[in-house]
Amino acid sequence: MIVVTGGAGFIGSCLAARLNEFGRDDLIIADALDTSEKWRNLRALRFAEYLDKADLIAFLDAGIKPDAVLHMGACSSTTEQDADYLYNNNFRYTETLARWCLKHDTRFVYASSAATYGDGSQGYDDAADLETLRPLNLYGYSKHLFDVQARNRGWLDYMAGIKFFNVYGPNEGHKGDMRSVVAKAFDQISESGTVSLFRSHRADYEDGGQMRDFVYVKDAVEMVLHLADSPKANGLFNVGTGTARSFKDLATAVFTAMGREPDIDYIDMPEGLRDRYQYFTQATIERIREAGYEEPIRSLEDGVADYVQAYLMPGRYLGE
Repeated sequence: MIVVTGGAGFIGSCLAARLNEFGRDDLIIADALDTSEKWRNLRALRFAEYLDKADLIAFLDAGIKPDAVLHMGACSSTTEQDADYLYNNNFRYTETLARWCLKHDTRFVYASSAATYGDGSQGYDDAADLETLRPLNLYGYSKHLFDVQARNRGWLDYMAGIKFFNVYGPNEGHKGDMRSVVAKAFDQISESGTVSLFRSHRADYEDGGQMRDFVYVKDAVEMVLHLADSPKANGLFNVGTGTARSFKDLATAVFTAMGREPDIDYIDMPEGLRDRYQYFTQATIERIREAGYEEPIRSLEDGVADYVQAYLMPGRYLGE
């Protein structure tokens, strides 16, 4: 069996869908469905058991020995201000699962985040000294805290932590304001024919010129599964494309995928966000390449076209 935490969420449900394509339906899906619409991500999936995340450890202690635990479950809101909630949900729960997997010699792959890199002044190298990193928000710090503790305890010699960059793709609709800019742009264009992007508040970046490493969820899933199947590939790994692109590029790709001419408006960034905003991210992906991942990674244009035309326009979920 394979455990997928956050399996009703964005990346977790896409992982489960891909495992189904490989013929794996012996999945244990763990999540907290709450009042969101993420339950819809489960409808097309085949799995052996669904559990509330609070019941997972007891279930495993009852004698289940999974092949791997793919821990994608977390609060991913970069604006969450409840530090105790993030500590318990993102750090302590991950720690509990990691201890169980180490004790039972089970492959553990967990979601970290590119938010751990902070403002990027120390670069985006997954081999960087963790002590030099300064996350800009509580979410990033909650992920960084586990990375540091796992390193200090020697756990990273036996597990893989994945620093996801800006992932976009199907099954993210339930995330609300935390959806990707691709999904938000699609909705704006559908409703008004235009899309709004933040103005730059730095002289060295033009409006819409802020840059991110945007990675399509289908590529992110392939990288996760490669690490899950590579027990000697341990430590921290960036999951991105290795190429930064601008938000203007992204918006233009959405317009093109929808068969429309670009019409972009620029709006002021909220003042409360300006001091915590990353103007540039770009993954170094040498480590995952050295770990044997050889597959090509989609360009922004190719990923956006697939997402928009195969999922957003027809209203489909991955796996349907």
